[in-house]
Amino acid sequence: MKGDTAQRELGATIAARAPTPQHPALGRLVDSLREKYGDCAVAVLFYGSCLRSGDPYDGLVDLYLIVEGYRCANSGWLKAAWNWLLPPNVFYIELPHDDRVLRCKYAVLSRDDLQKGTSQRWFHSYLWGRFSQPTAIAWCRDSDARERVQNALAQAALSFLNRVLPGLPAQGQVQALWEGGLRLSYRAELRAEGSTRAQQLTRANLAYYQAVTRAAAPLLEHRVEITPSPDGDRYRADIAAPRRAFGRVGWAVRIAQGKLLSVARLLKALFTFDGGLDYIAWKLERHSGVPVEIPDKVRRYPLIFVWGLFWKLYRRGVFR
Repeated sequence: MKGDTAQRELGATIAARAPTPQHPALGRLVDSLREKYGDCAVAVLFYGSCLRSGDPYDGLVDLYLIVEGYRCANSGWLKAAWNWLLPPNVFYIELPHDDRVLRCKYAVLSRDDLQKGTSQRWFHSYLWGRFSQPTAIAWCRDSDARERVQNALAQAALSFLNRVLPGLPAQGQVQALWEGGLRLSYRAELRAEGSTRAQQLTRANLAYYQAVTRAAAPLLEHRVEITPSPDGDRYRADIAAPRRAFGRVGWAVRIAQGKLLSVARLLKALFTFDGGLDYIAWKLERHSGVPVEIPDKVRRYPLIFVWGLFWKLYRRGVFR
């Protein structure tokens, strides 16, 4: 019971530190998704750069649509199968609002996969690494759904800290803990952002990460002490050497697995994401600053020629 109470308090801390911006444009996006998916929709989560700025017009709005199941959320059984096999499926929408255009990328994830993917039962960091970062609940269909989502976000923070602590120094600033942890998580994906991305995100949300770490510390499987200091909270983790070695091996496997999964997700987008090639090019160019052009032969025969394109982009440093 004590642990359940502490986890609910952690969920409440996350909700308080990541409030949903009260912006009409965000409400327009949420209403559009609710209308499209009907009773299949359970919740809409808001994260990314537009959450940090509070302005849905500031770039591309990143949402997660939590659904009852994949069959009711997809237009055909093939898309549903891909969604189940390699979640999430990603879609893009543009909506007019107040004489402007809202651009949104939303990922479809089942309620069950949200629960599993934020827990330590999920080996790879793709979901618990993403949801350990500031995530606002833009909409939930009822109080039970909200409680389950808050519990999942709390689980994500716990999974992240339990997994990254063995691979990081035994003590230091909480800011350095999250920077190092996010770097590990990012290395387990193909990403276009530069090496300073983890530092930028941590500095921009330092109050959030410090509050979440304080609330999570009593629930962690490692003994972790948090001490306030003039230059920011500090941590000290008591983790045995064998456990640290096991954790480092786990990250080596996770990083290798993640590169393959990232390629698989890019390929999946060719079938499940309308305009997937153009979106991939836009995202890579936006984060790397390197122009990305899709050759005609890749558009006509993506499964044959996209591999060569990925290899060229990798060698140019567009993603790593």
